[in-house]
Amino acid sequence: MKLVLNNRDPVYLQVVNYFKQQLATGQLTGGQEVPSRRELAMMLNINPNTVQKAYKEMEDQKLIMTERNFPSKVTTDEAILQNVRKELIYEATAQYIRAMKQIAVPVEEVLDVVKEEFKKVQ
Repeated sequence: MKLVLNNRDPVYLQVVNYFKQQLATGQLTGGQEVPSRRELAMMLNINPNTVQKAYKEMEDQKLIMTERNFPSKVTTDEAILQNVRKELIYEATAQYIRAMKQIAVPVEEVLDVVKEEFKKVQ
């Protein structure tokens, strides 16, 4: 796992967001086992309690399921998996739009720039 942590956001939320990105890109799939809490803490060199908090958050969001004495697995609920991708798209778009509005960029110019940059990044 390649997770680059920042100093702005809580680490557990960064772990949750990383898992969401992995789901959205298909690198994690429904029913797939995820590393144990200890394994992930060692892989990311973070506190196991932080990983526990991230897993609890993902369980609350129904992204993963944990049955007693079995490894945690990614949900197989297609609606949840599709919503993860949509959520990430909307969050990124909203953040970009807020930045463009702060510098008063008209929507037509924003769309032109997006199309231009989208062609460059392939």
